[in-house]
Amino acid sequence: MTPLSPKPAPRQRPTMKDVAREAGVGIKTVSRVVNGEGYVGEATAARVRAAVERLAYRRDVSAGSLRRADRRTLSIGLLLGDVSNPFDAQVHRGVEDAAGAAGFAVLSASLDEDPERERELVPTMGSYQVDGLIVMPAGPDPTALQREMDAGMPVVLVDRGVEGLETDSVVVDNQSGARLATEHLISYGHRHIAFMGDRQFLPTARMRLEGYREACWAARAATHIIPDLSNEYLAETATRAMLQASPAPTAIFAAQNLVTIGVVRALRSLGLEHEIAVVGFDDISLGDLVSPAITVIAQDPHLIGKMAAERLLARIGGDTGPVEQIIVPTSFLVRGSGEIPPA
Repeated sequence: MTPLSPKPAPRQRPTMKDVAREAGVGIKTVSRVVNGEGYVGEATAARVRAAVERLAYRRDVSAGSLRRADRRTLSIGLLLGDVSNPFDAQVHRGVEDAAGAAGFAVLSASLDEDPERERELVPTMGSYQVDGLIVMPAGPDPTALQREMDAGMPVVLVDRGVEGLETDSVVVDNQSGARLATEHLISYGHRHIAFMGDRQFLPTARMRLEGYREACWAARAATHIIPDLSNEYLAETATRAMLQASPAPTAIFAAQNLVTIGVVRALRSLGLEHEIAVVGFDDISLGDLVSPAITVIAQDPHLIGKMAAERLLARIGGDTGPVEQIIVPTSFLVRGSGEIPPA
């Protein structure tokens, strides 16, 4: 049996001292170049940068923050519902773009809409010494976030607020958007409109249900409410079952992007996509390419993320102004599925 070669010892990470030796300069000169502080001649700076590249040196952000007068780590924490959800992914991209432009890194995690994970991950982000937090809250309990805020951590909420928590937020008007979607279906003659929505412990889901109810009550239209649909499969299954009812709804307000996908799959599999009207809340990928194309109340999740990051960066930079709720406008995309009249 051939003996295995001993595993080579792991290479030590290069230090600032190694860079200084490689470039033939002092450690203070390397520090000035790496941290962008103080003047260094261009020829010397070029030697330092070349040495950094050759050695694959990486700046120790946490050590640097100990030397900075403001103790910043140039990082922010981002806690979203589920980064695999296309909406959350675009929020993430918006945060990254704004943070990166300002020289900040983003540490992110998914809460899976689980309040217990929020209670665990909020202090975990704090232990990483991030300079601020952007959070899509998973539940109504403000305790974990309030504790970080009391310790001086700037916090911006995204997509939804938390009652009793006095901090900045970036949201859309979910209730009026849902009312508009339902009124649109009513304007085409529908009086049996189903609401298919997300889990009702989420503030956004409750507000969209309230907007739907307002429109139905005003028009004396029948309500068919199917809540707590957290994914495409549940929405597809619920749609199939709902259409067996008598009288069956002639239109569906799908109040979340994954719900819309499940509804459309069910209708297409049953051959009813041209008979049952659908309006969704949140745009979906390829929603403009299916037939009929999907009419939606569209949010701009990238803009929501970008504005949340900009608000947080302002707070990190010392902005002590009043708490702001930034309402990002929605757009109504009329494409065909919401304009089918009842049979």
